[in-house]
Amino acid sequence: MIKTIEFAIETGQSVLVENVQESIDAILAPVYSRAIIKRGKSRYMKMGDKELSLHDKFRLFFHTKLSNPHYSPEIQAECTLINFTVTE
Repeated sequence: MIKTIEFAIETGQSVLVENVQESIDAILAPVYSRAIIKRGKSRYMKMGDKELSLHDKFRLFFHTKLSNPHYSPEIQAECTLINFTVTE
């Protein structure tokens, strides 16, 4: 999964991570916290020990089947949560 996300960051593709539980892997923290390094006009993201060139069109989506997930305050502050629950 990490290689897929690294490829998507550099090429500007979108990534959908399905069935996320209440904890998200720490290796993805620089991605969802938008830890971007700017050098001149170029933007980079450090993921693990690699420094990746950030494409403007890159998007990361998380999907969960949990009806009422409880994420840490850091994740809730850095991500946009959308509830698609349908009621009568």
